[in-house]
Amino acid sequence: MIAVNDTDLCKNVNSYMNKVTENEEAMIVVRENNQNIVMLSEESYNNLIENVYVMGNKANYDWLMESKAQLENGNVVAKQLIEVNEYE
Repeated sequence: MIAVNDTDLCKNVNSYMNKVTENEEAMIVVRENNQNIVMLSEESYNNLIENVYVMGNKANYDWLMESKAQLENGNVVAKQLIEVNEYE
């Protein structure tokens, strides 16, 4: 995780934003009085929100864990996908 103070961020904002988006790495902007900010790329933020939703809903979480257990136990069925253009 990158940490930068707000003064350095202002001087090099594009460079830091590129680091956050290109490396998919969070950045902490250190501010006075411990009022820090976390900067994330939109993709990382969306992934975080999705994970919070899935893990925060017991039914979704249970379904996901059951699916994971089935995969780990080899209880899967492989099917071949049909190409879309076969129906056109």
